[in-house]
Amino acid sequence: MLSLARAAASGLIATFASAVVLPAHAQDYPNRPIRVVVPYSPGGGADNAARVIAQALGASLKTQVVVDNRPGASGMIGAQAVVQAAPDGYTVLYDASTYAVNPALRKMPFDPDTDLIPVSLAVTVPNILVVHPDAPYRSFKEFLDYARKHPGKVSYASYGAGSPAHLVGELLKNQARLDMLHVPYKGGAPALADVMGGQVNAYFANAASGLSYVQSGRLKALAVTSAKRMTALPDTPTIAESGFKDFEVLEWNGFFLPKGTPPAIVDRLAKEVRQAVNDPDTRAKLNKLGLDTVGSSPADFARFIQGETRRWVDLAKANKITVE
Repeated sequence: MLSLARAAASGLIATFASAVVLPAHAQDYPNRPIRVVVPYSPGGGADNAARVIAQALGASLKTQVVVDNRPGASGMIGAQAVVQAAPDGYTVLYDASTYAVNPALRKMPFDPDTDLIPVSLAVTVPNILVVHPDAPYRSFKEFLDYARKHPGKVSYASYGAGSPAHLVGELLKNQARLDMLHVPYKGGAPALADVMGGQVNAYFANAASGLSYVQSGRLKALAVTSAKRMTALPDTPTIAESGFKDFEVLEWNGFFLPKGTPPAIVDRLAKEVRQAVNDPDTRAKLNKLGLDTVGSSPADFARFIQGETRRWVDLAKANKITVE
């Protein structure tokens, strides 16, 4: 009987110890460098924002936060590397809008609904419908009228088939009943160059990459895809206020962790991201890039992802969009 009692006591102690260990690990987090995987090339919008936020996180967490670029396969190579990483909070994914687009268009090597945990929506950025300054349409309404009078003749660029810039064009085609030609490029830079050169009529430029060209006069902004007008472009109307109710498209960046990461670590990182992006100096740097800071909770970010994914799945079906 005594041995049974001792065994039972030992079991209780072991159980208690295991229950204490997990929270202790979360309390100690982080105690070594954190790797932030950006699944896109260096120098792009996501990479630039990630480096600004990583610097703020490193200062707050008192550890090194290293950005690791893993581009390829529309972000899936980098994301899969995080899926396969240990769920300990030391390998983090910093992904973009394509995360919600991929399930609508591509066969994926992992399940984004279950294999990754949304941590925080960090920043958002609207698209700007830009055209050549000498284009025959001086306003968004004139652009729509021109496109309707010339079906199949007006072209719009994107930085790749299935990219957010492509899909926002498809969304406008649906709602405005337009027949426009999609011209995919291998990146935003060549798309912008060809709009400025007159080879393509229009482009839904990410504000982070297109705003400076508008401000310098090399491109003309006709409309923005945010719900409210951009502070930097107060005279440029939103598409929603131009007769398309509820038309709002924002490109975004956010943080994810592998499934199985302890909730305490998820919550801690979300709190740190929120504080980092809303730090005045960090926010000013991100605003200069054309980005709006958010810093959402994991639950709010999860709901946001679900809504975005449903929208693009429905659009891909309606417009019969496929990607080879």
